[in-house]
Amino acid sequence: QLQLMESGGGSVQAGGSLRLSCSVSGDISNYYCMGWYRQIPGKAREGIATIDKGDARSYRGPAKGRFTVSKDNAKNILYLDMNDLTPSDSGTYYCAALPEFDGGAWCGPGRYTMDYWGQGTQVSVSS
Repeated sequence: QLQLMESGGGSVQAGGSLRLSCSVSGDISNYYCMGWYRQIPGKAREGIATIDKGDARSYRGPAKGRFTVSKDNAKNILYLDMNDLTPSDSGTYYCAALPEFDGGAWCGPGRYTMDYWGQGTQVSVSS
């Protein structure tokens, strides 16, 4: 069973930065899609950013220009660099992986059916 483990969350002030990491127990170099998602208590999980096998990146609106998704295939780690954070960025961040395309939605923040999920890391941004 593939395992994903997030790290790097924490508490920061508005305007600050964080780097989230997602360590994966398998070889991610050929994974169809990987992504970051956020959930706020009482609300549905929402896509933040995705990166596909060819390193094409997609971002949900508020993340554009402030967040960068990347991956290190040699280390099997997915990253999310978050800059200029605001309180609305707070929540639990999850990484997810879809190793092979399953005929569903293309890789992007709107895709929620991923095969594997991490346990989440908490991000809290204070004003």
